[in-house]
Amino acid sequence: YWCTADCGWITGHSYVTYGPLLLGATQVIFEGMPTYPDAGRCWEIVDKYKVSIFYTAPTAIRALNAKGDAYVTKHSRASLRLLGSVGEPINPEAWKWFYGVIGDSRCPIMDTWWQTETGSHLITPLPGVTALKPGSATLPFFGVEAAIVDEKGQELEGACEGILVIKRPWPSMMRTVAGDHARFEQIYFGAFPGKYFAGDGARRDEDGYYWITGRVDDV
Repeated sequence: YWCTADCGWITGHSYVTYGPLLLGATQVIFEGMPTYPDAGRCWEIVDKYKVSIFYTAPTAIRALNAKGDAYVTKHSRASLRLLGSVGEPINPEAWKWFYGVIGDSRCPIMDTWWQTETGSHLITPLPGVTALKPGSATLPFFGVEAAIVDEKGQELEGACEGILVIKRPWPSMMRTVAGDHARFEQIYFGAFPGKYFAGDGARRDEDGYYWITGRVDDV
């Protein structure tokens, strides 16, 4: 298992450290650049250590895509069975390249939406279960009640676009801000009382799939 996140980032904490240790996974931890000595470095490592799960960010995928297919296809990558994306919305073009070239059109892509504040995936497909759409984080995870509201907090139904909120608590959610609980309540629950304000915009299509459209605040 190889998650390329920096150990100092939330994905590094949870998907490089806590998760693999809890599950007893055999994982690769890499120090270096994905483009040094050339843009095939990741796939060289995949082949060397028989990586089966590769979890990275859309920025890295786009950077490697820009270097061309040859750096990928000169390596086997036969051990790969599952790909993952995290950190920002992935554009359909990058998704298709990730799926078609890196994964040889045989590895499902888990495009995961979550935040430092949420502690774990809230919207994500399940391998072999969820039908995938390039660029969509697909459907809320078990027990996660997502919704889309307008600027006044009115919940929108069906296919729509607006502001993403979560209507019920979940096990790994942030509990407070150290030394300033009032700020925690104001930022995350003040905008739409009773709902967690994610700060992200989202679109929901006619199949109920969620498409993250980017930040709606000043971050």
